Amino acid sequence: MMKYLQRLGKSLMLPVACLPVAAILMGIGYWIDPTGWGANNVAAAFLIKAGGALIDNMAILFAIGVGVGMSDDNDGTAGLAGLVSWLMITTLLSSGVVAMLKGVDVSEVPAAFGKIETQFIGILSGLIGAACYNKFKNTKLPPALSFFSGKRCVAIVTAGASLVATLILFFVWPVVYGALVAFGEAIISTGSIGAGIYAFFNRLLIPFGLHHALNSVFWFDVAGIDDIGKFWGTKPGGIFGQTGMYMTGFFPVMMFGLPAAALAMYHTAKDNKKKIVAGLLLASGFSAFFTGVTEPLEFAFMFLAPGLYLVHAILTGISVAVCAALPVRAGFNFSAGFVDWFLSFKAPFAENPIWLIGIGVIVACIYYIVFRFAITKFNLKTPGREDDDDTAGEMNVKLSNNNFTEVASIILKGLGGKENIVTVDNCVTRLRLEIKDYTLVNEKIIKSAGAAGIIRPSKTSVQVIIGTQVQFVADELKKLCKSEIVK
Repeated sequence: MMKYLQRLGKSLMLPVACLPVAAILMGIGYWIDPTGWGANNVAAAFLIKAGGALIDNMAILFAIGVGVGMSDDNDGTAGLAGLVSWLMITTLLSSGVVAMLKGVDVSEVPAAFGKIETQFIGILSGLIGAACYNKFKNTKLPPALSFFSGKRCVAIVTAGASLVATLILFFVWPVVYGALVAFGEAIISTGSIGAGIYAFFNRLLIPFGLHHALNSVFWFDVAGIDDIGKFWGTKPGGIFGQTGMYMTGFFPVMMFGLPAAALAMYHTAKDNKKKIVAGLLLASGFSAFFTGVTEPLEFAFMFLAPGLYLVHAILTGISVAVCAALPVRAGFNFSAGFVDWFLSFKAPFAENPIWLIGIGVIVACIYYIVFRFAITKFNLKTPGREDDDDTAGEMNVKLSNNNFTEVASIILKGLGGKENIVTVDNCVTRLRLEIKDYTLVNEKIIKSAGAAGIIRPSKTSVQVIIGTQVQFVADELKKLCKSEIVK
């Protein structure tokens, strides 16, 4: 299970890499026009819409990225299948279609169906697409249907699997969503402790996209709290010293805690991978600080190291609970980043927002220490620490023949032929293969191609050290394995 989650985390790296810059563009646009969100300024509108094109469609990026990343050979067909699944599920479970299916007015449709386009559905769609691709990409059909053989049948099978998933979600989604709303309403009376409990589950539910259900209870008017509206004076009934308690504690985490966590992940990354992960962690950390958009950083490690993400949720809960108990209040319209913190100074119910700098520094220290300790103590697979076991020496491997087709052919022979190959993948310097029969592997033949070494993590796994040219060898090896597949 852990290996599957880490593979899922790795597959999210590509779509996650698209998000930080988009978040920063939105943050700058919102800073220029915090009240109109572009309605009062053309430049703000341009930036907000440009960033929103990706941030608002994050789930679609996940559907495609997970589809490609979780497929056996990273084929684009799996990404297309993921998109097919996403379109079917979100269309069939949209409020309008559900109203049609039930024969009722749209206003009578459960609120859950208005929140169906979530990251969870995107990831689920990608997994469905990848699973269908891996299972049916080599399907051979009778001559009359031969056009749909191989990869062309994947989308068709995906559509059928998505219909089944839709039927299950039709009954399950509103129950889960409604249960979370009821849970949120139940903890309202517990004061600052309840605020911390809410924040803990807010972070914990982000991978499933169900944090919106809890947010609707505390930030909006589902249960009469309406923390955002009252804090900014757009809704009556705010109470000084109370209004804003469900937002304040997020600022230290997003502005200071998560950037510090990114620094800890960078410092604990393998030396030969620090340059690779530096860009992602720097951009994601700055995005969290400046705009309060944390998904680029959170999705970078939540599946690679789920235990660490649980620690993050706990620390967030503690931060929100402590801030709710202190005489400090700040709020946001967009998210708990620098932009909203700065703008909230003049809000009607702001109270000592400058204190959040000192609190944030403390939170940053705690995050850095806890993350660094946990990562090193438990060898957590955060970005740059995945199970590739690359060493500096592997970067300088010299192949005996730069004809990559010939090198791949020799390696394939040493692996027992394509009939013995289940999957072909690669990291920075190694071929990573799943095989059927380990007794067919001939290390002498493999090394004759110039490979520096062979590692066998298990009876069904083989790693061949190739060096920095591994991508070219992997591509040729995949072609040789597919040479007899019907297209």
